Amino acid sequence: MDRRIPVVALAVTTLIAGTGAASPSSTPTPTPKPSSSPSATPAQSDGTLQILTYRGYADYSGTTSEFERVTGCRIARFDTVQTADEMAAKVNERPYDVISAGPVLAASLIEGRRVQPIDPARVTGYTDLSKRFRDMTTQSGKVYGVPYLWGYHEFLYDSAKVKDGDDLRRVFDSDDVALQDSPLTIADAALALGGVDDPYELTTEELDRVMRLLRKHDERAYWKNPLDLVKGFATGSLDYAQATPYYRLLLRKAGKPIKAVGARETTGWVDSWMLGAGVPNTDCAYRWLAYTASPAVQRNAAAWVGLAPANLKACTSKAKRVCDAYGADKASRLDRIAFAVRPPGGCAANERECTDYAAWTARWRELVG
Repeated sequence: MDRRIPVVALAVTTLIAGTGAASPSSTPTPTPKPSSSPSATPAQSDGTLQILTYRGYADYSGTTSEFERVTGCRIARFDTVQTADEMAAKVNERPYDVISAGPVLAASLIEGRRVQPIDPARVTGYTDLSKRFRDMTTQSGKVYGVPYLWGYHEFLYDSAKVKDGDDLRRVFDSDDVALQDSPLTIADAALALGGVDDPYELTTEELDRVMRLLRKHDERAYWKNPLDLVKGFATGSLDYAQATPYYRLLLRKAGKPIKAVGARETTGWVDSWMLGAGVPNTDCAYRWLAYTASPAVQRNAAAWVGLAPANLKACTSKAKRVCDAYGADKASRLDRIAFAVRPPGGCAANERECTDYAAWTARWRELVG
């Protein structure tokens, strides 16, 4: 039985009732600092595996023990983090055999040669994964990731408080809104502002315009844990919040009249498993990549975390409502998602001079303090 959805739903119900609860966050964004020589012992070559991932992505319902049983590999180290900042710090501390990474971290790991290309022929079930997501993990003809979970953002509003709330621009004109504390939220503001070709390819002038929009309301909240926005809706302190369809489901389950603002385009991301550089023996790492690509594992992960699986065969049983919420099998829904890349995206190819992620991070920190 899926335990995370009832557990988080209980936390939501508790918050609605007026008491606090805690739950992990799930959306990675920041980039790690460069590190040319990790000081820790390198990954093992004796049939063991060292893993870095987000909390809840694989540490549930006996997932790791089952992997050891069916593959004969032993997990010597299994590190989990809750936030993107923690992920970046862990990556800089030591090497790992496999890492689950979002688009910003993935780009940094590839650029820093901290991960190596993957041979898809060695990953059983690789072709079952969405081609759209597989293409996102390919660079210069080389595959660098095995897609795992993905999500996208919605702007939720309390329809009991906000009349005619179905207007994205009103979200950014409100004081009572909670935005995710991530530089990539700049892309969401760019979509709300309009007039940009790609929300991840912003010129200096476009970035300035977006930041002016964000600075109009300096008192708004920025969340790291999504249950903070749930608490905001429960206490009535929020009119709007940036979240995922999963939290819309949970809030409705708790009896709140929550709706999503209609938007022509929204932002999303894909988390993929990557293969660490310098792994002396990749046999167990490839077994892990194949294991996490399977429908059974992705089904459990989707139901547990509340993100959609990259393998559509996983969209049955306990994961079906999550897949339905994200429209996982609807190409028209995915066509409306601008999936994240580390800025400046493809500006060079488009002969544009765009701001890079360091500039986005600096401007974001000036905004949130």
